Amino acid sequence: MLPERPDRLRRHLLAGGLGAALWPGPTVAQSGATPVLAPRRLQAPRDLGSHPDFAIEWWYLTGHARSGAREFGFQVTFFRSRVSATQAMRSRFAAKQLIFAHAALTDVQGKKLWHDQRIARASGAAEIDLAAASEADTELRLRDWSLQREPGLPTPGDNASAGQRSRYRAQVAGRDFSLDLQCTETQDWLLQGDQGLSRKGPQATQASYYYSLPQLAVRGQITLQGRQFQLDANAPNAAWLDHEWSHSLLPAQAVGWDWIGMNLMDGSALTAFRLRDAAGHPIWAGGSHRPAAPGAPTRVFAPGQVVFEPLRYWRSPLTQASYPVEWQVHTPVALYRVQTVIDDQELDSRQSTGAVYWEGLSDLLDSQGKVVGRGYLEMTGYAGALRL
Repeated sequence: MLPERPDRLRRHLLAGGLGAALWPGPTVAQSGATPVLAPRRLQAPRDLGSHPDFAIEWWYLTGHARSGAREFGFQVTFFRSRVSATQAMRSRFAAKQLIFAHAALTDVQGKKLWHDQRIARASGAAEIDLAAASEADTELRLRDWSLQREPGLPTPGDNASAGQRSRYRAQVAGRDFSLDLQCTETQDWLLQGDQGLSRKGPQATQASYYYSLPQLAVRGQITLQGRQFQLDANAPNAAWLDHEWSHSLLPAQAVGWDWIGMNLMDGSALTAFRLRDAAGHPIWAGGSHRPAAPGAPTRVFAPGQVVFEPLRYWRSPLTQASYPVEWQVHTPVALYRVQTVIDDQELDSRQSTGAVYWEGLSDLLDSQGKVVGRGYLEMTGYAGALRL
């Protein structure tokens, strides 16, 4: 059985040649072997689950919630990485998939980010596996961490009544904090890109299947350093769930990305992202805006329609990386400003995925400086080129 501590497990995987599973070099895309993804209809519940034939996949839950006078941001992410070197092994104990998980809690009043991480293998031998990702539905487990859907979601594009809405439960027990969150759908799937096929670069191979669930209603409790906070049921708590899977995402010249997922106060949802090279120049960009009105069409952004312009930087005392913590984001629907709630929301995940990145709770402001939404900003590749 593999050791449970993330640092020891990572060394064990590296010694066995598996440590490059998530950020390999050279990448599959560079080898010219990456298949082109075909447009297809994403369906529930199958596409809510794992796709183990794909190289990389993640479920990414972010949100904000209030308990009395305290405000929190939260993030729970499960990654699945296919280990190509072990796929031909016949042993039931071969580590054919790796499961990583990150969790973070932003204490707004305390101006502090709390973070924890896990890593384990999934071979299919249930008696020894510390982690699992179901192919049938959203059901992820990594020791005592889990993300699971309670069924009720219709297929994409169908209208759902309140009684059909699914609920996602995230349970995380970190070193200094724990999360027990119930996030309930209030809207249908948001299919990113071309009906769920999202381009991530100029080549057709650089794409993913990608859907979002914005405007999730949040209940539950947060525990921080032994103190329990019950989330206010009447507060405007909101979460966002992304699920994405691909063979290869990044063009060879890309070092990282900038991404926002914002729940607007009027009920609409905004996504915007860009991939950039080492000089900071954009390689690709995209996103979407779905209006609050039921049945209103989603507007999908073309690469030239999204521009990220940094306005202010913060330097990490840990890595000395300089992150843009205030942005002006140009989209076809409006000009926005993105402003972090606290600057220090850098995550050091070198004991699991090997990466350091910035990810945190942020406000969305309109061109007049009025706060119109809240969500998460993610920035990768500033503390070193990201390999994916």
